[in-house]
Amino acid sequence: MNPLPSRVHFNRFLSALVKMKQYHSVLSMSKTIELVGISHDVYSLSILINCFCHLHLVDFGFSVFGKMLKFGLEPTTVTFNSLINGLCMERKINKAVEFFDDMVARGYQPDVRTYSSIINGMCKFGKTNVAIGLLKGMADRGCEPNVVTYNAIIDALCKDELVGEALELFSQMRNKGISPDVITYTGLIHGVCKLGQKNQALALMNEMVEQNILPDLYTFSVLIDALCKDGMVAEAQNTFSVMIQRGVEPNVVTYSSLIDGLCISDQFKEALALLKEMVGRNISPDVFTFNILINTLCKKGLVSNAENIIKIMIERGVEPNVVTYNSLMDGYCLCKQIDKARKLFDLMVTNEIANIFSYSILINGYCKCKMIDDAKDIFVEMSHKGLVPNAVTYSTLIKGMFQAGRPQTAQELFKDMGPHGQQPDIVTFSIMIDGLCRQGNLDEAITLLKAMEKSQLKPNLVIYSSLINGTCKDMTTTSPF
Repeated sequence: MNPLPSRVHFNRFLSALVKMKQYHSVLSMSKTIELVGISHDVYSLSILINCFCHLHLVDFGFSVFGKMLKFGLEPTTVTFNSLINGLCMERKINKAVEFFDDMVARGYQPDVRTYSSIINGMCKFGKTNVAIGLLKGMADRGCEPNVVTYNAIIDALCKDELVGEALELFSQMRNKGISPDVITYTGLIHGVCKLGQKNQALALMNEMVEQNILPDLYTFSVLIDALCKDGMVAEAQNTFSVMIQRGVEPNVVTYSSLIDGLCISDQFKEALALLKEMVGRNISPDVFTFNILINTLCKKGLVSNAENIIKIMIERGVEPNVVTYNSLMDGYCLCKQIDKARKLFDLMVTNEIANIFSYSILINGYCKCKMIDDAKDIFVEMSHKGLVPNAVTYSTLIKGMFQAGRPQTAQELFKDMGPHGQQPDIVTFSIMIDGLCRQGNLDEAITLLKAMEKSQLKPNLVIYSSLINGTCKDMTTTSPF
């Protein structure tokens, strides 16, 4: 306190706190410094603005900006950058653009950080084309984009599934001598994976490694998940091994993706072994991990095993959710244990966690057990609970009605879909046309085919097969021979 340090020392101290993300501490310390008689300068006020913006209090930041102008202090590019970034963080992209234009009008030269902030903001709010235009205008203003600028647009293009344009921008970036980083490659890998181009994703990963750019956990997780979903489980396992070899620790998401892939490819023993390995690494399985295993067991009809997994799940402090119970209920229905399914369903309704899928599963179970009246009762109960049956629910019950020899009720349900805001899908039309053909109502089936084509749904092999079969039966019935 005696003698007081200069403002420069305090600014260094506050800057260090900002790097530690101790924004509230900066605001508190700044007030204390002001009370002991140390006056503000442009740097200290810029630090305050930056803190307010990071705390999503951009309006307070602008108050400090006004104070700066009132004191006759000249804002720096850093000051403008903080405010533009703050506006973008608060989703006020139009105000950010206005302030950017105001900055230029005042004679300030935006730097690469200014452009990167505004471009990133535009990309996040679907203005990718405007961001690309701004990127092109950077060079005209004597400001070269950097890897951060390109990454924002590449990521946005990939999310919009415009991967071709993203790859072009990637080439342009490299031609300018700007080295891509882990974020660039991860964005591209994510993009090509969404389009199903898994081999290209693997090639990008290999290129990344060759460039001595270490893929991070997110990069590996994105690729492993995409490979598993595409049935390329062996490639996913190889990628997982590379990940471990390179010292990148997997997390619950990585393991869950690989366990899901193994379950889909019918490698359940390997999935359980991976679960044990996961626990051995002190990575706790979450509800999503357990749900994958429970769903697989139930689909295999191994409901008692699924019940054991749920017990383990609860013992580990993981609360089952509606997906868990829906899978178990589906398993009961598959094993024709309809009473257990109904008991579980009633418990879900009591606990207010039953959703539209819960009702659809039970309706399907009742239909398969030829308990069609019970299925209809559950369907009616849905409306009383304020749940709107979807196309799957309608299709399930319509099929059940045809199988139970109630074509009239099936047709009434089909006509009921439109007024309740549900459009029949290809499955619904397939069930209706097949049911009508089996009932000998060939004319109605053909009328429905025309209605389907008008709704721009393309008939599939099942529909044509039903119509051909129905036509052949009709010819046999009317044949004089």
